[in-house]
Amino acid sequence: MKDKLRTKNILWLVGALVLLSSCTARQKYERPADAVDGDLFRTDKLILDSSSLATISWREIFTDPVLQRHIQQGLENNLDIRLALQNITRAEAYLKQSKAAYQPTVAVGPSYTFQTQSLNTQLGQLGGGTRRYNDIFDLSGDVSLDLDIWGRMKAEERARAAEYFGSVATHQAVKSDLVAAIASAYYQLLTFDEQKRIIGETISLRRKNLETTRALKEAGTLTEVAVQQSEALVYNAESMLIDTNTQIELLENAMSYLLAVPSQRIERTTLAQQKMPANYKLGFPANLLANRPDVRASEYNLMSAFELTNAAKAQFYPTLRITGSGGLQSLAIDNLFSANSLFANVIGGLTQPILNKRQIRTNYEVSLANRESAYLNFRKTVLQAGREVSDALKVYEAQDQFIDLKRKELAAYRNSVEYSQELVNYGMANYLEVLNSSVNSLNAELNISNAEYNKMRAGVELYQALGGGWR
Repeated sequence: MKDKLRTKNILWLVGALVLLSSCTARQKYERPADAVDGDLFRTDKLILDSSSLATISWREIFTDPVLQRHIQQGLENNLDIRLALQNITRAEAYLKQSKAAYQPTVAVGPSYTFQTQSLNTQLGQLGGGTRRYNDIFDLSGDVSLDLDIWGRMKAEERARAAEYFGSVATHQAVKSDLVAAIASAYYQLLTFDEQKRIIGETISLRRKNLETTRALKEAGTLTEVAVQQSEALVYNAESMLIDTNTQIELLENAMSYLLAVPSQRIERTTLAQQKMPANYKLGFPANLLANRPDVRASEYNLMSAFELTNAAKAQFYPTLRITGSGGLQSLAIDNLFSANSLFANVIGGLTQPILNKRQIRTNYEVSLANRESAYLNFRKTVLQAGREVSDALKVYEAQDQFIDLKRKELAAYRNSVEYSQELVNYGMANYLEVLNSSVNSLNAELNISNAEYNKMRAGVELYQALGGGWR
């Protein structure tokens, strides 16, 4: 009867604590209302819809088969990708541990104790001054269970879950960065190849002009000054070719690093074979929260900090722990497995922290500061995402008009070279005009190739800024 009453009292106490915990105010995470607004990135007269280029696989954006092979190799071998995968593995292990926090702690094992009585103690004197020896054989188990009546372990579990999903999002962000880096480096290589071709043709042309200048000098039409200036232009173009070859090799080394292979020549096609999407569907600004993995990782960090604050707050309340032990115990090993050797005890304890060197309050205050820092980082990441979309979109849209004007500039310089050369042949112009027109013509042609690269790079950056590249 007493045992039933005792059990009833324990159950009543646990029920009261659970009811009290349900009345305790628990904060539930909600995304900050000011996280995203409709003017996150500049669209001017663009019409927005729900579709976004970010949801398209990188294979549909970068259609060059050679580039696709490079990207696939990078995703498989890149060291940053592999490090991010290890972070996921660690986060998953911690998540599993947090889920197991509700389970009891169980320990089982045998033990042997040898005891002797001191003759100088009261117990020893009661034994008639005779030393006694005791052997105790024990086979027992201990059980300990913490009841999560205030939601501390649940909050910690949610924090670990947020950290896990954050590590997954970070891995996706690394993939997106890698795809964009490989594509940009590849297009830069193609641009250098094109510029190398332009400079090579310029060298051939300037060498012919040098021969013409020397012939005109022999004829008395030009002076040695014009010859020296023509020769200087040849040297100038040849030095530019050396610099371009150096840049190509350095970029190949950098791209080899992205692919996690030793530095080597990078296979590639030509700049003229590349095609980028004519139109970019931006989607709504709110889509960045779903598409950009770095934004999602930042919000998961905020969620984790929020839940850790809940866990820190729960430390102020009392903890309920139930411990028990039981097994077999005997002075003689022959009687160890007898029914009379059975023993058991159960202890329920409710502990309310009072003085603990301010550790609980400090942890709570630090968690509040961490939560605010996580919120500010989240807002910063969202604003940075909007800025990146605006920047890349502006560059991408401006390049077509810029390239068109540069082509007209190049045509004018080429005509200027032809006209000034004819005037020099007839002695009606200074050869310096031919040289200036030649220099300007080369610069204009190189500027066109740079502008074409800038457009492709802006396309890559816009695709990445919208959250593409990791699918």
